[in-house]
Amino acid sequence: MSAVAYTLLVLAFGFAFWGAAVALFGAGGSFAAGTAGAARARRAHTLVFGFLTGASAILTAAFIRNDFSLVYVAGHSELALPFFYRLTGFWAGQEGSLLFWAWSVSLGGLLFGRSRVRRRLSPATDQWFWSFFLLILAFFLLLLGAWSNPFLAYAEPPADGAGMNPMLQHPGMIFHPPLLFLGYGGFTVPACLGLAQMVAGEGQGAIRSMRRTSEGTGEVHWAAASRPFILAAWLFLSAGIILGGWWSYMEFGWGGYWAWDPVENASLVPWLVATAYLHTAVIENSRSKLGRVNVLLMALTMISALFATYIVRGNVVKSIHAFGDSAAGVPLLLFVLFLTAVSLWITIRGTRRGEALAGPFSREGLLLLVAWVMLTLAVVVLTATLWPVVSRLWSDAPQGFKPEFYNTSCLPFFVLLAAMLVFCPWLSWKGGIKDTGMMPVLLLLLLGTGFALFLLDIDRPVALAGAATAISIPASLVLLFGRNPSLRKLPRAVAAHGVHLGFALMVLGVSFSGPYKVEETLRLKSGQAYRLGEYVITLRGVTGGNSLEHGVGSLRREADGRAVMEPSYIWEEAELAVTRNGRDAGTLRPQIRIYAAMPGRPFTEAHTVFSLGTQLYASLMGLDRERVEVRVSLNPLVNWIWIGGFALCLFPFLGIRGRSREPDDNAAS
Repeated sequence: MSAVAYTLLVLAFGFAFWGAAVALFGAGGSFAAGTAGAARARRAHTLVFGFLTGASAILTAAFIRNDFSLVYVAGHSELALPFFYRLTGFWAGQEGSLLFWAWSVSLGGLLFGRSRVRRRLSPATDQWFWSFFLLILAFFLLLLGAWSNPFLAYAEPPADGAGMNPMLQHPGMIFHPPLLFLGYGGFTVPACLGLAQMVAGEGQGAIRSMRRTSEGTGEVHWAAASRPFILAAWLFLSAGIILGGWWSYMEFGWGGYWAWDPVENASLVPWLVATAYLHTAVIENSRSKLGRVNVLLMALTMISALFATYIVRGNVVKSIHAFGDSAAGVPLLLFVLFLTAVSLWITIRGTRRGEALAGPFSREGLLLLVAWVMLTLAVVVLTATLWPVVSRLWSDAPQGFKPEFYNTSCLPFFVLLAAMLVFCPWLSWKGGIKDTGMMPVLLLLLLGTGFALFLLDIDRPVALAGAATAISIPASLVLLFGRNPSLRKLPRAVAAHGVHLGFALMVLGVSFSGPYKVEETLRLKSGQAYRLGEYVITLRGVTGGNSLEHGVGSLRREADGRAVMEPSYIWEEAELAVTRNGRDAGTLRPQIRIYAAMPGRPFTEAHTVFSLGTQLYASLMGLDRERVEVRVSLNPLVNWIWIGGFALCLFPFLGIRGRSREPDDNAAS
């Protein structure tokens, strides 16, 4: 089947390249040729999607059947691996993740190609869209066929696979990578559509009022046509990042959720650029400004997602998440540079001066400031991430930045964003507060909250400001919806403010869980107690066992043909009783596991006692005959990060299909 699957990839590449060429030839030829070329390109893409789906189905079936004749399957699975984790092997490595990404991009193209809104595009925009889209898809298929083939086969297949890294055997990894790839791939449709409309209309399509085109006069605006794709991609990317933080918190055993690792940063950059676009898009929707800027921002979102792939697969910087050195790195970088040059040329050529922007003390000005802060953060994070590469120009021993640098330079910007969200909904488009009597209330709310927190010994400046603004945002929203009940009937307004509420809850969790985290490494004997803050932690004892007790193992055939089930790992567990003010507060059961596939490397399994206040977190570091060494931390309000993240990902569903019917000054910010 490996030959069949590879043939499907080759056919997919051929039709993608042919479709791009046909559409591009039509775009440069006569009108009739362009119309026919776009239709042929759509049909070619349907075939490409079918071929990619077939290849993906073959790889999935190989994991289900434990077909170790494929090098990729043998490298990321084993007989003992549970069924659901065998499925996640599809995207556990470089080759499979690229295939899933290509399939995701192709799925987006199929959905858009069959949508009603595509029929409202001009023939020129349609053909340029397929030229850009199929060219990008063809590049992905070239990577898969030439440098990252997931269907390489062994001449003599091994009896068992090497297995999956135990850290990836976690529920978060079932959803975290595919959500990221769906987010990355989802921005391809709007980016290609925006560039296509700019080329086809010589720039006019990008500055045409979205409201006028959405009402049916003239060609539909690219942002209105692709709005569901933009919001869905942003939602998927947000959910993938948040799930990655939760997985890191639960699996690595270090008690944190964001280490500013290069691969973590690589996913954050496109999210920041996309979020900047969402705010400048509000200005274009309501004021018909920043059309070219929005096309460029959406193109940069897609390009930064591709650059994130280059960081992961090009061995550019050291990371615990990276796939290591790969021949795909150089082609990826060249393609990123090519797309960047093309996007800049399309959006800059023929630039004409538009209507002047409003001042900073208006909704328009504040939205623009939010976008600038987001883009500044993206530049800071990207520059710091690539600093080891840049510093090689003058140093033989380049050093990267530590998490303290990112926290010091980035967290104040996030606090500034939260502070702006307190006031932005109350500003009018032309400047000033819509409800002038609310300004003293908002200032009093913000300052009073900060003063109350200071009296509660919250005295670290960034944490204090972050917590005060995070608490003030929901209070401001309650006042806003109370004084303007009509907003409750507007799905887009509810969606936008709901996302801001989720962001506020995340800021609240970060403000407390990081600066006010208490952590100790304890060495305890059985029955020994230790006081940590308000908690008393007592070691009850140590137990052990193997994976067969959990129904996990691998079959081995004896010489006489008998099947013997062997454990996949052995484990030892410390049982820690926790009390607070003399009352039972739960039990911590951290583990150390040693897997048969990796006998020389112990893995920690952290354990927590859930709380909406201070959560206890423990990871077992080591043990001997007399004592255990366990790291215990108190993480205040950490679960509000996940609660806020859930809200941030839930509310966009309301805005995907909801239409904005409110007057300008009530438009959601």
